[in-house]
Amino acid sequence: MAALPDDWSTRHSVLANARRTAALINALSGTDDREPQPEQVAQVLREYGESEPVELAPDDAVRMRAAALLLREVFAAEDVDAAAVALNRLLAEQTGPLRLTSHGGSAPWHPHLDSHDDAPWDEWFLTSSCLALTVLLWDHQRPPGGLCASPACRNVYITSGPGPARRYCSRRCATRERVAAHRRGQRATDTKSS
Repeated sequence: MAALPDDWSTRHSVLANARRTAALINALSGTDDREPQPEQVAQVLREYGESEPVELAPDDAVRMRAAALLLREVFAAEDVDAAAVALNRLLAEQTGPLRLTSHGGSAPWHPHLDSHDDAPWDEWFLTSSCLALTVLLWDHQRPPGGLCASPACRNVYITSGPGPARRYCSRRCATRERVAAHRRGQRATDTKSS
């Protein structure tokens, strides 16, 4: 099948799927003890190119949250070996055999690890995320993501591209932590001067 006019391959690249994974984990597991709201989760799916209709029931969001908590273990890995161990466990315990699908000819052929094209949202989320994170680890030979180093933030992020290792999920968190460290240094200097 030729590329679709909406540029399906770009919207569903490995990196795009990994970024969708991080966004969903943040939406689903950043709610503390509150149940995630289906419309909020559906909005993230739409933002990352999921075709309409995107309809989630409250129990879909709860099961997706359970999957997000499992996936957080990959992001929490200290190094590439620990990330590979976490992914291997998820692949062995949570995914089906690798298969190719074109969703009945509506999309280009692509790999899936879920049980079938109409698998429940949580199964699709967990398996497609495992696949994307596995390919990123394989391709870059480092953990595919991390946990934000800001104590005030619970977000995960995808590591991509060359350059120094990331520590924060966003510039906002990095700036907030730099400002806090600067203020702590100023207070220490002021205390020593007194």
